[in-house]
Amino acid sequence: MGAIRTLNDVFLDGKTVLLRIDGNSPLHPINNSFLDDTRLKAVIPTINKLNKTKLIILTHQSRPGKKDFTSTSSHAREFQRLLGRTVKFVDDICGEKAFSAIEEMKIGDILMLNNVRMHNEEMECKTNDYESQLDTNFVQRLSSIADVFVNDAFACAHRNSPSITGFTYALPCIAGSLMMSEINSLESVLSNPQKPCIGILGGIKVDDSVKVAKNMLKNNIADKIIVTGGVANLFLDISGVDIGEINRLFLKKELDKKWDKTCEDIQNILLHYSDKIILPTDIALNINGKRTDQPISNFQNEFQIFDLGIQSTLKASSVIKNAGSIILNGPAGVFELDDFKFGTIEIINACAESKAFVVVGGGHTATLISNLGLKKKIGHVSTGGGACLEFLAGEKLSGVESLEISAKRFGLTIKKLQRELL
Repeated sequence: MGAIRTLNDVFLDGKTVLLRIDGNSPLHPINNSFLDDTRLKAVIPTINKLNKTKLIILTHQSRPGKKDFTSTSSHAREFQRLLGRTVKFVDDICGEKAFSAIEEMKIGDILMLNNVRMHNEEMECKTNDYESQLDTNFVQRLSSIADVFVNDAFACAHRNSPSITGFTYALPCIAGSLMMSEINSLESVLSNPQKPCIGILGGIKVDDSVKVAKNMLKNNIADKIIVTGGVANLFLDISGVDIGEINRLFLKKELDKKWDKTCEDIQNILLHYSDKIILPTDIALNINGKRTDQPISNFQNEFQIFDLGIQSTLKASSVIKNAGSIILNGPAGVFELDDFKFGTIEIINACAESKAFVVVGGGHTATLISNLGLKKKIGHVSTGGGACLEFLAGEKLSGVESLEISAKRFGLTIKKLQRELL
């Protein structure tokens, strides 16, 4: 990874700063109040470091066509509550109304612009040609009134829209505190993991987990991979276990066009790394709404698999206990139902009690850990589901690449900001 400039490297007091965050959050369907403000809380350290700037916040909320695609006025109110500071909102992004509000700002002011996905260029100009994004009205207008762009939206770092990568060639681009925390934590578990390193990959986004498994095995990062949930079901099927048509059709529907490639990847993993893959020896079936644990060697495959079996869960827990580092992604079963949450909860508890450095890949698992009050016992809970998985799969994230390019392009400008820091 190339050099990235952080907030610790520069002095921004008195500057006008564009701060891109990912404030996309679950909202109450009636009054748009926050049901979970985790992502807003995560960027507070960055906002506090920028308390002597004119701070302009950009974020998105959902996407066009969704019921929770709203303005970001509720985000401004929630930030005001969390920060105990005035956070103004303007119902505009880069038009005259926004510019008028920006011109009125004083040092220490915070202004929340409207949902960036309400601007057509944000949705239409998705390209890895960052120079072409430079020509958008969105980037041209906003870069004309700012000194620096700070990217703290790790959860969007795999996107290449103007609000993430468009300022690459327009302004010095600096990584926020959350962005660097994510990068450093994920990089450490990939480049120098404490051994033994264990991957625990579950959930129904099987293709994503398989990409992570490939990277961890190919580069000798993982000593063992425990597969659970939908990932385990497809591994079992490819290994020769007849999981039944009802379970196979469910996976085919979820994977859709990715089915053939994912099956091929699993075949190759089992061919070359079978000694590192821990498959379930028993599973829990949903038989008329009740949990029934049965061995893999002889189970009623006309019923749906809803959880990891008890014995397989205990086996996973024993492996976790002796791990040096752990990457956990995805639930082991349908944890929303009481009868089938055993595998997921037990694995999370084992990770929390382990002395290993644990990285959790966002999504449902991260939410569940937070709800269980175990977040402080986990080394790093990522705020970015898709971005985190792409990083763990060894893929280049557009938002991170943008920071690297900008660090080179604006080297002299950034050095000036560094001198001001001294």
